Amino acid sequence: MFKKPAFRSKLLQRFRKLKNEAIHKRKMIIQPLKRIAIFSILLVYGICATAQNKISGTVTDTSGVPIPGVSVIIEGTSKGDSTDFDGKYDITYNFTENTVIVFSYVGLKTKKITFNGQTEINVQLEDDLNALDEVVVVGYGSQLKKDITGSVAIIDGEAFESRPNTQVGALIQGQSAGVQVLSSSGKPSEGFSIRIRGTNSINAGSEPLYVVDGVPTTDTRSINPSDIDTITVLKDASSTAIYGAQGANGVVIITTKRGTTEKPKISLDMYTGFSQVWNTLEVLNGEQYRDLMTELGLSTDWDSFTARTDWQDEIFQNGFSQNYQISVSGKSNNTNYFVSAGYISQEGAVRSAELDRTNFKINLDQDINDWLKIGSRIAYTRYRDVDVNDNNNVNQGGVLLGALTTPSIIGVFNEDGMFASNPFQNWENPLASTDGLDREFNSQRFLGNLYAEAKFLKNFKYKINYGIDNSNGIFDSFLDASRTGFGVAIGGQAINNTNKNSYFILENTISYTNVFGKHSLEALVGSVNQKFLFENSSIQTRNFASAAVTTPNGGSELFNATAFKSERANSSFLSRINYNYDDTYLLTVNFRADGSSAFGPNKRWGYFPSFSLGWRISKEKFIPEESIISDLKLRAGWGIVGNDQIANYAYLGRVGNGANYPFGGVVQPGTFPASIENLELKWEESEQMNVGIDLSLFDNRISLTADAYIKNTRDLLLNAPLPTATGFDSAIQNIGELRNKGLEFAVNSINIQKENLSWRTSFNISFNENEVIDLVGQEILQGGIAGGRGEASIVREGEPLGSLYGYIFGGVDPATGNAFYIDRNGNSTFTPSPDDRTIIGDANPDFFYGITNTINYKGFGLFIFLQGSQGNDLLNATRIETEGMIDPKNQSTAVLNRWRQPGDITNIPRASFGNSDNSRVSTRFIEDASYLRFKAITLSYNVPSRFLEKLHISSLKLYATGENIFTITEYSGFDPEVNAFGGSNTVRGIDFGTYPQTRNLIFGLNVQF
Repeated sequence: MFKKPAFRSKLLQRFRKLKNEAIHKRKMIIQPLKRIAIFSILLVYGICATAQNKISGTVTDTSGVPIPGVSVIIEGTSKGDSTDFDGKYDITYNFTENTVIVFSYVGLKTKKITFNGQTEINVQLEDDLNALDEVVVVGYGSQLKKDITGSVAIIDGEAFESRPNTQVGALIQGQSAGVQVLSSSGKPSEGFSIRIRGTNSINAGSEPLYVVDGVPTTDTRSINPSDIDTITVLKDASSTAIYGAQGANGVVIITTKRGTTEKPKISLDMYTGFSQVWNTLEVLNGEQYRDLMTELGLSTDWDSFTARTDWQDEIFQNGFSQNYQISVSGKSNNTNYFVSAGYISQEGAVRSAELDRTNFKINLDQDINDWLKIGSRIAYTRYRDVDVNDNNNVNQGGVLLGALTTPSIIGVFNEDGMFASNPFQNWENPLASTDGLDREFNSQRFLGNLYAEAKFLKNFKYKINYGIDNSNGIFDSFLDASRTGFGVAIGGQAINNTNKNSYFILENTISYTNVFGKHSLEALVGSVNQKFLFENSSIQTRNFASAAVTTPNGGSELFNATAFKSERANSSFLSRINYNYDDTYLLTVNFRADGSSAFGPNKRWGYFPSFSLGWRISKEKFIPEESIISDLKLRAGWGIVGNDQIANYAYLGRVGNGANYPFGGVVQPGTFPASIENLELKWEESEQMNVGIDLSLFDNRISLTADAYIKNTRDLLLNAPLPTATGFDSAIQNIGELRNKGLEFAVNSINIQKENLSWRTSFNISFNENEVIDLVGQEILQGGIAGGRGEASIVREGEPLGSLYGYIFGGVDPATGNAFYIDRNGNSTFTPSPDDRTIIGDANPDFFYGITNTINYKGFGLFIFLQGSQGNDLLNATRIETEGMIDPKNQSTAVLNRWRQPGDITNIPRASFGNSDNSRVSTRFIEDASYLRFKAITLSYNVPSRFLEKLHISSLKLYATGENIFTITEYSGFDPEVNAFGGSNTVRGIDFGTYPQTRNLIFGLNVQF
């Protein structure tokens, strides 16, 4: 028998053992499971908690202004955000203690911040003093600024936004060395003439080529400055040769804006302004005028002329302008867009002068996939202006000279409603020109392009660009038959002129880019086809029954009617190689071949090569890294470029019309040979050499650019004399040579760069010498002055273009009161011969310069722009009319010091009716036109964002600008900056009643939503 207690005891022991083993095994299994479960729960919780980690903040510049469009990216990933219009961002991410957040923006220093648990990170980005990595748009591509070997100037958006502008020329003036912007008149409708490194031609054009988003053009008046992002000026042949026959006068590349932020950005710019003529001239009052007329032997019933009219007060007025610009822009992963609309209206400071312009702009870029991109740039402009007749005498309707020479003793109107005229001549007062003639110019312009870029193979890219520039202009005028003397005489007159210009360009280019080791290579080849179409028609009718119908069909007499068409085509092939070794040794080579229908079939093609070298000395080992030299580069370049700016069909023997003849008692239409054929006619050719240096010091706080150049223009397209045996007096020929040489210096400095205070200065100065080298022995006289006083300008070998020509004034003979002159033999004479004329002045300055200071303190900004010219002469031909004392015109108060009796010592000759000998074009009227002008002074304030949040406004800038507030000059006329002959190559430095620059006061605001 078993003993139960013993068995049970063993059984219990065994059970306990098994139980303990099971418990142990369970613990061995469950404990890890518990730990895993707990860890998993904690991990999930941690992940959830981390996923909820969110940081936000604001990005501003050093002055505290929010910066939209800043890229905020988690380093090593594509995760992140970009700041909105308030500079705000927010990011939700699985942050760890080592997560690095990168803040970057073009033109500002990139900043990296390591995450350490904070939920708000506010960042202030400083300006990137090293702008060498800036991308610069050049011909048919772009380059890093550090790799450029030619002479190139960049004007960026900061310069545009510092002052309000209505024309492209104003953006460029004073901003670049070697670029002279000539504003020959202050009229709202007047454009700018630009000379890059001097005037390069006599008869052909000297304006640079403008390239707007890839479309070449010559008209910039209708381009909206508010749409412009950057302007690049190509100055030397090594950079312009890629444009071949269109590059001799330099190239201005205009790039318009694109979207910069992922969220839509709305910008609204508005300003209103007031303008007035900053200088008036003293003229004789009624009693003084009566005394002068009596001295001239003229008499009238003076008691019947009781008016006392200040004609300058009647003509000059307070001008008014208003400008409204709105744009919407943005970008996504595949789309970039910019859409804008603008309207500007100006009433000039001279009566009746007006301008209106409406602009629409659409820029679109679309990435179709990773190898194909398409885009377009489209601009539409409606333009209207009312011109003012200046640069003419009062008897030719000149408004400015009319205001000076119309006697004050008459009123505006006669009792019969006609405009009152001079009591001794039928010279109507200047309001007959401003108010008595209805006139208006209207135009519409469509400028745009479509492009596609395709990447293929490896490192290759193909681009096709199709651009058009179409414009239609209409000028209408009506002179009624009741208010003006001329209108009464001809029974009224209506004129209608229409112009249509069409242009298209088709470009195909293939580029190759590769980096292998220390070598970097870029190659470009392509073809360009261009076509120009011109149409013009004009009709003029007279003898209107009334002013009820003012269009030409209301006139009973067809006085004149013309119409013509012309066209021109260009075909080109281009190539370029950019080579870079170790970021130190740089080479650029260009070659372009151009063919044009404007030239003779024997010389239709021109070939334009160039090359330039660069050596970045600062990259050499012998320049220590801790040196004060941040960057040092030497540049040298050579090239040949052409000029094709001549009239169409110049090489052809053309037929003229209008040689009518009687046949059978009836006048029959006839033609005649108008020009001689020249099948050898070809391009003007400019050979240029340039040497330059770029130097940056003290961590790029100071930068200096200096250039020296020489430019020889040969085979001028000159209208030169022919032997009379040919049957023609002259013809366009390739003869003659010009030379321009000069020095350019530009300095930029960051004087102060602190958290709440910054101060930057830019200064440039240019020296250019122009000389006519060869004219095959001929001389060209131009610039005729009214009153039969002859030409005032000469083109002569050994002298510069813009040479003023006349007599040497010796003084006034105390015995007779007559002016005497110094003849070619050095003797005094009262009646000099034309051969006694000589060069009496030079319209070219010794140098011209621009100075810009930009100061920011917290939210306040101060922009000061000074521009000046030194050493240029100006023929004040206005004084010839207002000091001549030869007819019934009113005169300036200077004639109060005239000679009146024997023994008088004075420099003002006697009054002598009909005698122009005392007021010849001479040194008497040559004045120093040097000036220093405060072109613009802008005071601005950026309203802090904390005040704008409730209004849902991201930024608000208020500003006041004064333009031409101060002018320091010794010139006695209205304005030292004008030229009566506009942008003429050869006739410069003449003031003949020219519309002056005005003093402007502008108030505006910029808002971003």
